[in-house]
Amino acid sequence: MPTFVFKGRNRLNEMVSGERDAANQDELRALLRREQIVMTQASEKGREIAIPKLGRSKKVTPKELAVFTRQFSVMIDAGLPLVQCLDILAEQQQNPFFKDVLRQVRQNVEEGATLFAALERHPKVFDGLYTHMVEAGETGGVLDLILQRLATLIEKVVKLRRSIVSASIYPAAVILVAIAAVAVILVVVIPQFQQIFLGLLGPGESLPLPTRIVVAISNFLAGWGGLATLATIIGTVFAVRAYYKTTKGRWHIDSIILKLPIFGAIIRKIAVARFSRILSTLLSSGVPILQSLDITAKTAGNVIVEDAVLKVRAGVERGENFVDPLKATDVFPHMVGQMVGVGEQTGALDAMLGKIADFYEDEVDSAIADLLAMIEPALIAFLGVTIGGIVISMYLPLFTLIGKLANGQK
Repeated sequence: MPTFVFKGRNRLNEMVSGERDAANQDELRALLRREQIVMTQASEKGREIAIPKLGRSKKVTPKELAVFTRQFSVMIDAGLPLVQCLDILAEQQQNPFFKDVLRQVRQNVEEGATLFAALERHPKVFDGLYTHMVEAGETGGVLDLILQRLATLIEKVVKLRRSIVSASIYPAAVILVAIAAVAVILVVVIPQFQQIFLGLLGPGESLPLPTRIVVAISNFLAGWGGLATLATIIGTVFAVRAYYKTTKGRWHIDSIILKLPIFGAIIRKIAVARFSRILSTLLSSGVPILQSLDITAKTAGNVIVEDAVLKVRAGVERGENFVDPLKATDVFPHMVGQMVGVGEQTGALDAMLGKIADFYEDEVDSAIADLLAMIEPALIAFLGVTIGGIVISMYLPLFTLIGKLANGQK
């Protein structure tokens, strides 16, 4: 019987390795499964054996997570045992990585771990927001209700993200097509016209100024200048991304993003909607306010907003009310502070935050629609001016030549 050298993960999600005797890789996989080890790699001594890795992409989309959470809540509400729910949901997953994660979660729960502890071992799939809400649901005996709220929250985040992406597709597509069209005209078409014009010019004559400018740009892009421009753009993108990964760089870039005209206001509204929705869901689920603010800060998506939320948390921890440190941050609009103050005084802070989230989500939808309505004519005008200017500059020498010919005939 051959001996296999294997690598895998145990029930604590730790990497393990060793040797086992087995007839083939299927028997080896089954043997390790009985030892609570998920095999990820194996090789027979003297010969490599390819093992298809589960979860090669190692990614679970928000939509997949929302569908899973919604189905999970329905099964729990129907009275199915927790292990059976996880087993059914794992088997019906199309994503191999998600299926493997759910199998490990089911195995951990079957061995006596709480659902919170089992989910917490997979932070790439279940973030702090998800696991702490599950913990609150388990503690309070309302896991089905918490899962419903989680599913609703994830669905709203997915909807907001989808609206932003769909709104940016049209302008991005038009800009790319415009850049491609202008590049083809400048690099391919203009040099052909240039040769014709140079052949028609007489001694001491020169092309009109607009034509000379277009020809100069064409010569620049057709030569090393085009490659230099492309390299500069790519280098700038990578440099900005590398700078953004630093603490100082992220702070500067996020600050600039919030101050951008038009776009900055929309991004601020998105941040307020996200903050209000997540904090409302956490508070209504029974998560303590300090812990809720910690989780909300980590999911802010903008370091300026994150810092503001942490300042609010520090104020609450010092014994201040919620609204004063919120107003002092200058990140959240004045209306948010007023509504939060009313919610805090009436003891309905979670409900008021939910209303704020509803309002700003509608504001984001309206702002994106207005932006699209403004971008469309601006793009059309840009295309008309750019391509029209190039065409006119190319026709100017022809008009001059036609004028000369007409004068010569007279």
